[in-house]
Amino acid sequence: MSEEFNRLRVLWPDHLGLARGKYVPAALAANGVRHCTGTWALGYDRQMTPETPGSHWNEGLPDFNATYDLDDIRPGWEPGTRVVVADLSDHLGPTAVSPREALRCAIADWQALGLSPYVGMEFEAYLFTPDGNGGWTPLDTPGAYVYGTGPAVDPHGLLDAIWQACEGTSIPLESVNSEFDSPQFEFTLRYCDALTAADEGFLFKVLAREVAHRFGLLMTFMGKPLSDRGGSGLHFNMSLRDKDENNVMNDESTDDGISLLAKQMVAGMLAHHQALAGVCAPTVNAYKRLRPASLSGYWANWGHDHRGATVRIPPERGAGARLEHRLTDGGAVVHTSLAAVLQAARLGYVNKLDLGPAEGGNGLDTIEATVGVPPSLGAALDALEADSELVGALGSELVGQHLAVKRTEWERYLAATTDWEIREYLPFL
Repeated sequence: MSEEFNRLRVLWPDHLGLARGKYVPAALAANGVRHCTGTWALGYDRQMTPETPGSHWNEGLPDFNATYDLDDIRPGWEPGTRVVVADLSDHLGPTAVSPREALRCAIADWQALGLSPYVGMEFEAYLFTPDGNGGWTPLDTPGAYVYGTGPAVDPHGLLDAIWQACEGTSIPLESVNSEFDSPQFEFTLRYCDALTAADEGFLFKVLAREVAHRFGLLMTFMGKPLSDRGGSGLHFNMSLRDKDENNVMNDESTDDGISLLAKQMVAGMLAHHQALAGVCAPTVNAYKRLRPASLSGYWANWGHDHRGATVRIPPERGAGARLEHRLTDGGAVVHTSLAAVLQAARLGYVNKLDLGPAEGGNGLDTIEATVGVPPSLGAALDALEADSELVGALGSELVGQHLAVKRTEWERYLAATTDWEIREYLPFL
């Protein structure tokens, strides 16, 4: 152990996308840590939904274990601190409602077919600064423009600090730039095996938000934090390799160079599109981003290098061939949403689904697709529950836990009086 390694930060992704965990001294790093199963019943408001699957509600809310291989401990971004992403287990074995376990199962299901998934991720996020009244306002970057770099788009030097922190903990940033709207940014993480990619995406979100906090700023990955600007997505770029490390997305004998396997994967993702929304867009806010003509993954469609399609096939072939899935936003749980997309793609392959024609409209003022995502979180949760094939693949207990907590969240939203209602009606009614 390095002399600078004073403590270990044990982290794991929960059902809300939060990074739960504990600090432990370096001398006790080998022991692992324990947490209460009641965590799985919690909403953002810290209230518990009774009898939530995984919470062991009627068993007294016992502990579960967070364990890890010491070889997986990596440098952190806090002084004297290393970090690790833990696996979870309870008295019944691996924790069935754990997002990381769901992804492990999705990877294993592909590996049983002789194939291993590789993933790269693109995150979009907005920056906010204190408004002086206890709230937040968008960071003012008047010189910003899409694909911008340098002080005009990053006057505080925050992106430099995030880059350096990522280098320190070996999170492989591939590119960083400002996005279409200000102050929005895009961060691309280089592809690797699916579990490592999800772990690094999970850690990146924590790192980026905490580095921003040091600058007195708030970085949010929420899908639609500003009603007058574009939404923020989380795009999964996926490929599969066979036992000889060949990228099986390719087939030089086809007109477009894309294999039948890849096209069946796309068909699977589109067949389960509405149910996937219940996992990949798991907040009330997500459905303000998912609108027609928003280039956001609203439609169940696909296309070659087409940003108006939910599944875009980028132009690279050979080792770089991949499928880009564009439905998810940064409010989703990275591991769970990736597991769901991989399972939907696998179902398309094993069921030998036919892929319909590519999107012929421009995705803005013309569109050929006819099926979009459900109109709200509540409807998306219903679509997820009704898709028994995807539920079975992803895990019925995990989906049950997700539905229980998220339906409580949806009910709280329906019961709440919003600021918009007060502004719109209070002066007149």
